[in-house]
Amino acid sequence: MFVASSEFIVAADAQSTALGADPARVFVPHPIQDRTDEEIRTLADDAVEEILSCLVADDVQGDDR
Repeated sequence: MFVASSEFIVAADAQSTALGADPARVFVPHPIQDRTDEEIRTLADDAVEEILSCLVADDVQGDDR
């Protein structure tokens, strides 16, 4: 299971295919670097339910592809 910004969706798909793995994943809006602390907290708050769902799912696959 991993979390990344939306900039890395294509790269994550390519790596998944290359490795024959399909981990659960959650993507948050890009960019990350220039965001304020409050904006980062909001991104985390918005993503936490999806992240927790991935962690406890029987079929571990992310929905945001």
